[in-house]
Amino acid sequence: MGKVRAVVARAKGEPVTVETIDVPDPGPGEALVAVQACGVCHTDLHYRQGAISDDFPFLLGHEAAGVVEAVGPDVGDIAPGDFVVLNWRAVCGRCRACRRGRPWYCFDTANATQPMTLDGVPLSPALGIGAFAEKTLVAAGQATKVDPRARPEAAGLLGCGVMAGLGAALLTGEVGPGDSVAVFGCGGVGDAAIAGARLAGAAEIIAVDLDAGKLELAKAFGATHTVNAGEEDPVEAIRGLTGGNGADVCIEAVGHPEVMKQAFYARDLAGTLVQVGVPDPAMRIDLPMIDFFGRGGRLKPSWYGDCLPSRDFPLLIDLYLQGRLDLDRFVSETIPLEGVEEAFGAMERGEVLRSVVVL
Repeated sequence: MGKVRAVVARAKGEPVTVETIDVPDPGPGEALVAVQACGVCHTDLHYRQGAISDDFPFLLGHEAAGVVEAVGPDVGDIAPGDFVVLNWRAVCGRCRACRRGRPWYCFDTANATQPMTLDGVPLSPALGIGAFAEKTLVAAGQATKVDPRARPEAAGLLGCGVMAGLGAALLTGEVGPGDSVAVFGCGGVGDAAIAGARLAGAAEIIAVDLDAGKLELAKAFGATHTVNAGEEDPVEAIRGLTGGNGADVCIEAVGHPEVMKQAFYARDLAGTLVQVGVPDPAMRIDLPMIDFFGRGGRLKPSWYGDCLPSRDFPLLIDLYLQGRLDLDRFVSETIPLEGVEEAFGAMERGEVLRSVVVL
């Protein structure tokens, strides 16, 4: 058992605080990871706001990289000293999705079984990780070994938002060479989808947003065209940029029913709509069934970019080290643990792609 500093959300809507928590030594199937960097994600803010559950107090942070400090019994894939990216999909290998050869849909992902505690009270770690902490206890399958030459600030972003966007294009949307792609929403996830479309060889990558500054930044990630949805109809603009047809793949990275409807109609016939933006539980969609039927194609939600961390993280880190995937560009600022609450505000105001806590 060790004591470390960590960011805790004690009650719904209250500012987070830095506390000293207790972290157990790893038990069977667990790993203790010394966290080097952790991105500030919207999901952490949702936990703080009580929008995910009421299991306060929460230990926030989940988009992280660090070094394995110790492992428990029955751990063979990682060892002390390994540089790892943390993930919230530690596949079980036994559920019906895994047995059917689709582990990226695993329905029984693993978390550490021992709780981390604050004054004896068990903490609920965000997405089963809790990485706004000097050290965190995770299931060994939540720690994916990657090349240690990668910067922790950049590598850790694969743990959530950047992987979600890259996977939305590469894995869920199956973007291929020569495709036309439209990405609705140019925050961190949307820009990652743009970067993924470029990696896949898309011929046209159309960025759609209401913010001119975000649209300009989207070009740096690979957008070939931009559409300001506050100034023109994005559906008509996308059709105009694709020979009147619409895009082969539309990626909705906002999580809003009206934006999803725009993405639906901005597709070419038999095109694909990927929903990766996380909606509010109260949101609903309303589409004429004849349009759903008549336009054909695929409507696909993207869970964690449909990634398999053990397969995808090392590959993407290799692309980063080759200079083909600019993860560094997603890092807007680096902050200490004490800066998380202020970073939430900057994120809500749209001032950053990612604030990254460096320990």
